[in-house]
Amino acid sequence: MPTASRTVPAALAGVLLLAACGSQSATQGDDTTGARGAGAPVDAAALCPSGHSQYGSLPSSAGDDPSVAPSGTPTPLPLPSATGPDEDGVQVTGLYAWDAGSGCKADYSATFEITNSDTRTATYTVTFSFRSSSGGAVDNVEQTVQAVAPGQTAKATVAMKAEAMHAPEVSGVDVLRVRSVPADEASSASGSCPASGVHVYADQGDAAMGLRVVGLHLVNCGTRTYELDGYPKLELLDERHGSVDGVRILQGTGRISTAVGGDGSPQPMALRPGEAAQSTIAWRNTTGFGDPVNVPYVRVRAKSGADPVIVQPELDLGTTGQLGVGPWKKDETFRATGTGTERPTPPLPSPVSPDFPSP
Repeated sequence: MPTASRTVPAALAGVLLLAACGSQSATQGDDTTGARGAGAPVDAAALCPSGHSQYGSLPSSAGDDPSVAPSGTPTPLPLPSATGPDEDGVQVTGLYAWDAGSGCKADYSATFEITNSDTRTATYTVTFSFRSSSGGAVDNVEQTVQAVAPGQTAKATVAMKAEAMHAPEVSGVDVLRVRSVPADEASSASGSCPASGVHVYADQGDAAMGLRVVGLHLVNCGTRTYELDGYPKLELLDERHGSVDGVRILQGTGRISTAVGGDGSPQPMALRPGEAAQSTIAWRNTTGFGDPVNVPYVRVRAKSGADPVIVQPELDLGTTGQLGVGPWKKDETFRATGTGTERPTPPLPSPVSPDFPSP
C-alpha cells in the first residue's frame, strides 16, 4: 500500500494542561493481539487498570504498576470535520489528553480505524506522529493492527508517554505511513508458533554514513529440529507487493562493506527447538544517475520451499542497484524463554489493545 500523511489539527483551548516531559515510542512485544471484530482475542494489557473509561498500551519498558488506581477520564481534543478514511483506509477518530492524576501511564492517545479494501486478510503497521501546535513532532509511535478481514473496519488505539523535560503539549496527530502485509505472511518475533515451526523477523537495523544494515532472525519455536544451509531467499516488493526488478541480490555483504559481518561460506546447521539463527542484509543509499529505488517490503524464505514471511526493512537503495545478504549463522547469544539466559528480542511493531472505547 502507498504511504499516506494526514494531519489532524487540534487546538487546545481550555483543555487540561499536562506535565508533558518528552516521549517514548511504543515498542514491540508478543504479536498476539487481533483487531476488534477480526475474530482474534483482544489483549487486555492496559495503560490503566480495569475500570477506567479508556485504556490502551504503552511500551513494556514503561512498566506496569498495579497499585495505581484510576481516578479520572481523558480530555478529548478537538478534531476537524470528519472526512472519512484516507486512501490507505486509515481514519483518526479521536485524540485525548490524560491528566497526571488519572492513574494512566499515557499522556496522550488517539483512536483510529482501518478499513481493509483488499481481497486478503491483512496485518497493518501504522506510524503516527503526535505533534505540537507549531507542527513539530513530539513523538512518533508505530502501531500494529493484526488480521483485518477484507471489507472489515477495525478499531484500534495508539498511545504515547512523555518523558523528557519541558516537551511541548500535543495538539494534533499525523498518519505518517501505512504498511500492510497479508496476514498469513506477517512476520513474528514471539507469540504463537507459526505452522512452519519458526519465527522469522527483521530487527530495526542500523545506519551510518550511507551504509544500512538490518538483521534477519529465525527462531525454532517448534518441536522438531530445523535445518539450514545457505542464504535466506529474498524477493523485493514494492508498496503494492509487486516484484521489484533491476536490483541484484548478492550472496554475502563483502561487496557492500567488509565490516558488517555478513561474509563467510554457509555452514549446515540443525537448530533444536529454542535455538536461533541470524543473517544480515546490507546496502548503501548512494544516489548517482537515474532514479533512486525504494523497497518497503522483502519477502523472506528461510530456505527453498519454506513458507514466506514479509518483513519491512524500508530499503532505500539509491541508484546502487544491489543488496547484499549474508549466510545463516547460528545465533549463540539467543536463549528461548524458559531456557535460562534470554537475549531481548529486537523491537518490532507492538500491538496495542484495540478495545479503547470513547468516553
